[in-house]
Amino acid sequence: MKKSILQRMAAAESRTESPVLSDASDKPSLARRHSSPVISNVGRALTQLTEDSVISLDPDRIDRSPYRDRFGNDEDAAKELEALKISIASEGQKIPVLVRPHPTRADHYQLAYGYRRWAAIKAIMAESDRPETIKIRAYVRELSDRQLIEEQSLENGVRENLTWIEQAMWAVQLKSAGLSHRAMCPILGASEAAISHLFRVTEAVPEDIILAIGRAKGVGRPKWTAFAELLKDPSSAARVRKIIDTVEFRGADSSSRIAQAIRAASSAADKVTTEPAEEIVDFAVGDRVFGRMKSNSAGTTVSIPKQERAFARWLADRMPDLLSEYNNRSDRTHQEV
Repeated sequence: MKKSILQRMAAAESRTESPVLSDASDKPSLARRHSSPVISNVGRALTQLTEDSVISLDPDRIDRSPYRDRFGNDEDAAKELEALKISIASEGQKIPVLVRPHPTRADHYQLAYGYRRWAAIKAIMAESDRPETIKIRAYVRELSDRQLIEEQSLENGVRENLTWIEQAMWAVQLKSAGLSHRAMCPILGASEAAISHLFRVTEAVPEDIILAIGRAKGVGRPKWTAFAELLKDPSSAARVRKIIDTVEFRGADSSSRIAQAIRAASSAADKVTTEPAEEIVDFAVGDRVFGRMKSNSAGTTVSIPKQERAFARWLADRMPDLLSEYNNRSDRTHQEV
């Protein structure tokens, strides 16, 4: 049986050497300094959940949390969701989700955590011949916005599959809920300096570009920081936006998409070619081609086909006279000027 989020958090207390952040540059010692406040909440959370009753709800009456901690258009997430759907379809939902009564819709709810379970069950409903029989097991609790995001963060705090940019975007959500950088430290398992760095990137890289790139699995702070530096040039974002709807960009995985975005954002990628296009002139009489002249940035070449070898010899013999004629003509032009 899979461990629940809270069970894994409890187990994490004995593994203080294991950092929370996925980016290696942020890992050393941060978990020991900052994860303990999160772990201290485990006992309270477990007690709270044991007091809650698990009820069965119609998944269509549950809305996603207004605070988005996951990228919705990611190929890896889609594969993971499909695997979870198969698991729940065959073994049942083992871990309840947590919801609150919806603040604006009567008889509806909002998720605090358990989005993947909810999405998987919704997918099962869509494929069922009797969707009305599909229910989701949930705890229901009254939660303020701040409490909802804190409960959601408890799940994030031990989830190991968040990429660096997902953590950065989650920090934006935490800030929108009114949390200070210091209050985010125990939630993200990071120092205030590391959290400030998350915001330096999200403030420089527009949200639409981040979402177009995706979660960028395996891409950490250094590459995102370099990308953010490139976007300090106001024209860089426009160059990136030009490529995000191309087939090449959309067909790539998110790690490749950020590489394409970096190339587009760099000044070298936007240099307008001022060199003339290649010019081709044929020396011909009627349908007979005696030679071809090609001119480009590297110079001009004249080629004569094999069957016109006699013309080539004639031209070579005449070349001294032609050069003299051209030189005299050039001299006269300069004198006239």
